[in-house]
Amino acid sequence: MRPVEVVRTYLELRDPGELHGGTIDDPALSLAPETLCSVETYRELYDLVGREYHWRDRTSWSDERLAAHLGDPSVVVWVLRHEGRPAGYFELVRGSDGSVEIGYFGLVGEFIGRGFGKHLLTRAVEESWRMGATRVWLHTCTLDGPAALPNYRARGFTEYRTERYVTEIP
Repeated sequence: MRPVEVVRTYLELRDPGELHGGTIDDPALSLAPETLCSVETYRELYDLVGREYHWRDRTSWSDERLAAHLGDPSVVVWVLRHEGRPAGYFELVRGSDGSVEIGYFGLVGEFIGRGFGKHLLTRAVEESWRMGATRVWLHTCTLDGPAALPNYRARGFTEYRTERYVTEIP
């Protein structure tokens, strides 16, 4: 393991009109909420999308803790599929302040570079507003893919805070 300095950037949309949507029309794509998302399904999605970017937060959670999180009515997981195979997902978390956080968001590696990211982010924001969001927010960091921050900015998100920290990666 080696220490790496990371910059985390927080971004937000405060009004539905700020969204610069970008969807694609591909009959091979489907997007739906993962009703009653199982711990096994969630762990698979989390690993498929996050492994390359050193996502570790949820790997330390016990099955019981993760099941409780997924069972919380303020949490919704949506899965993007291409020809029935998982291509990406997002997790929305409604806050007590009325905001909705896009807690996790990303694509499976083989689907990056095909316009799916702008499509998935647009849909995540639209679903957040449908949940009654007063604000939609997320964060990204320098460990994420190089297209992450540009995609968030292109969809209309604005930065409101950055922070630096050191983590260890293999």
